[in-house]
Amino acid sequence: MLDKIQLELLKEVADLDELPVGAVNIRANGKAEVRNSTANIEIVPKTDVSGIDIHIKPGTKNESVHIPVVVSKTGLKEVVYNDFYIGDDCDVVIVAGCGIDNCGGQDSEHDGIHRFRVGKNCKVRYIEKHYGSGTGKGKRILNPGTEVYLGENSTMEMEMTQIKGVDDTDRDTKAELAAGAKLTVRERLMTHNEQNAVSSYHVDLNGAGSSADIVSRGVARDASHQTLNLGISGNAKSSGHTECDSIIMDQARILAVPSLEANDPDSSLVHEAAIGRIAGDQLIKLMTLGLSEAEAEEEIIMGFLR
Repeated sequence: MLDKIQLELLKEVADLDELPVGAVNIRANGKAEVRNSTANIEIVPKTDVSGIDIHIKPGTKNESVHIPVVVSKTGLKEVVYNDFYIGDDCDVVIVAGCGIDNCGGQDSEHDGIHRFRVGKNCKVRYIEKHYGSGTGKGKRILNPGTEVYLGENSTMEMEMTQIKGVDDTDRDTKAELAAGAKLTVRERLMTHNEQNAVSSYHVDLNGAGSSADIVSRGVARDASHQTLNLGISGNAKSSGHTECDSIIMDQARILAVPSLEANDPDSSLVHEAAIGRIAGDQLIKLMTLGLSEAEAEEEIIMGFLR
């Protein structure tokens, strides 16, 4: 059974107040606590490594899969492999994410490797949230790896969020798109204290008419450090857009590295980047409404990351 801390983590990373209806796999402290399949979505544990295979039948519509992970044990370190096999003509929502509460002196780490093999004419929405809490000196470490293989005329929307408590993270996302496929990524990232976050995306636009739109919004506070690597290769008639929009504060550092590679004369690739402080006029406007400077900063940051 999940304890109070694990339930609180579950609320943070998956917005769950109770067990969801439908397919679900909840992993807690290195083992499956809850697992349920449906008629159209089958969750099968792997036998060679830690993780699960998720098989979604062709034609599955308006169904969801929840696969959150919670860690409340100091010193636990694990690598988990989750593979999704999504048939043609599906419309599904996948909710993942990991929360770590570390109140001890040892580092706790979860490395989740997610691979998506998406058929033709699909619509997939993927939500991944990372969260850290706890009063211990041990670090909360999350290193997610994601691979996406989008079939013809399929779309995938990815919402990647990390705005509290994760000490170190190295996110690596790769995608390959067939003809007519479309990938949209919206990343929100906040670091503070001495936290370090590396976020890398590389998309291969392999099919005619494929497209990708990757937007990362970040706030770096205190002495934290963020590195953003945003890359797209246009290997056919295709279009790609990357954007880095960041607020830097205190003694923080941000490095944004765009990479656009056009291997076809009909590929159209664009990158935009902006890194700067909170605008003074925004602070003044909110402070005239009665907010303190610190309260005004928080309002601006939360609005920026929303």
